[in-house]
This record gives sequence, C-alpha cells and structure tokens, in this order.
Amino acid sequence: MARSLRDRRGGARLRAVALIGIDGSGKTTQAHHLAEALTAAGRPATYHRNAGGRRWLGRVAQRLGRPDAERLVGRRGLLAVESVLRWLAIAAALLSCLVTGRTAVMDRYSACQYASIRAHGGQRWERLARAGYRLFPPPQVTFLLAVDPAEAYQRIERRGTDHETMGWLTAADTAYRTLPEFPSFVVVDAGRPPEEVSRQIRAHLAAWLPAQGAAPAEAAAPAAPPPAEPAPAAPTGTPGPVARPVDDAGRGPGLLVAGQA
Repeated sequence: MARSLRDRRGGARLRAVALIGIDGSGKTTQAHHLAEALTAAGRPATYHRNAGGRRWLGRVAQRLGRPDAERLVGRRGLLAVESVLRWLAIAAALLSCLVTGRTAVMDRYSACQYASIRAHGGQRWERLARAGYRLFPPPQVTFLLAVDPAEAYQRIERRGTDHETMGWLTAADTAYRTLPEFPSFVVVDAGRPPEEVSRQIRAHLAAWLPAQGAAPAEAAAPAAPPPAEPAPAAPTGTPGPVARPVDDAGRGPGLLVAGQA
C-alpha cells in the first residue's frame, strides 16, 4: 500500500502535516515526536504550535478572579481572539515552511478552530472563520487523534497545568466528527500508549518518505579456480621417454627412448 501511495503522489514534497483532536488527546507530544522522526528519516521538519490562546486567556481570567476565559471576554470575544491568534500562528508556520523548505508539523490547524466554534455553539461564526482561513492550503495529511473524552479528562487532570470539563470535551469530540472535512482525516486511536500512536502515524507517512534503497547486495564469493586439466596421456603403443641414470663418471647421455638401449 505504501508503495502504491508513493507512486500515486509522484514523490511530491511533504509540505505540512497537521495533528488535531480534543484537549488531552496527545497532539503536542505526537507532533514533537513526528518532527523528530521525519528529520531523522531525511525529511527535515519543524514543530509549530498553532495555539488559539484559550489556555493563556484562562490563566489571565483566573488571576483576575474569573473561572475561565469565556467569563473574562465573553463567548464571542473568546472565539474572535482564538480565531485571530490561530490564524496568525498558522500563517507564520506556513511562511517558515515556504522559506526554509522544511516540513511543517502543525500542532493544531484550521479544523481545530472550526471545531472550537461548533463546540461553543457559535455556528454562525464558523462561516466567517472559514472565509478567513480559506487562504491556507489544507495539509497533505491531517491526523485526528481520537480518544475517549473520559480518558482525555484524566490526562488533563494528571498534567495539572489546566482544566477542562467533561461537557466541553464531549462537545469538542462531537464537533470534530461532524466537520465536513472529517472524511479526509486519518483517524488514529490515541487511547493507546504513546509509542503505539507514534508507530501508527509514522506507518501512514511512510508513503511520503524517500524510498528506502535496496539493501546492498552481498559481495559475491570469489569464484573457485577451474580444476587443472589433466596432462594428456601418451598415445597407445608409443613408449614415452625414459630417464637413463648417469654413469660413474657423471656423464649422462640424456634421455633414452625405450627400445633403443
């Protein structure tokens, strides 16, 4: 399958790969691992975190005595800030990719903003966001890291850097699965151990990597010399030369043909 995909893509350069999914699905971890793996495989890649600033706004809100970002700037304000900050981050990542020629590994992409808008119940704003994000080409591969919202909730609680409600995680999971782009996503089971998730991702991208050269042929063992040809036998009935011993004086007449002595 990898070979057929490679043939169909004609060796096209892998410009951008996106990893999307709900919070706690492991996007950041897998994006870092993927950038390292692509670079090690001869496809230089750079990690780009295309955050929308919701976590940062949440911290600001808590410092100001508000429970979350939405309570600080309102739902519309949050969606507007997210859309603008993520747009700027994606634009910078694509520009960097264009200038350096490296593959951009995107930790979040435009689909994350569409899902966020849907999860917040702001479908009207989705049309506006799509109009602004239409400038960006879709990544050649978009991985949706699918994980049960309950598992994602536990992961977020364990890392202890932020907090999400089960209601939000469930709504975000549904939003991703109802996007019109969903059929084009490569869905990865992110509930497995991180090493297995990384293997799934790399296995799919093997079709985009340079074809591995065939293993060098083993050095051929030197050919054995041909067997020495036996000396030709004397013709039948013809006596061969016979050595005649030398006499006491040390004289030897040389060879004496048998029958002539």
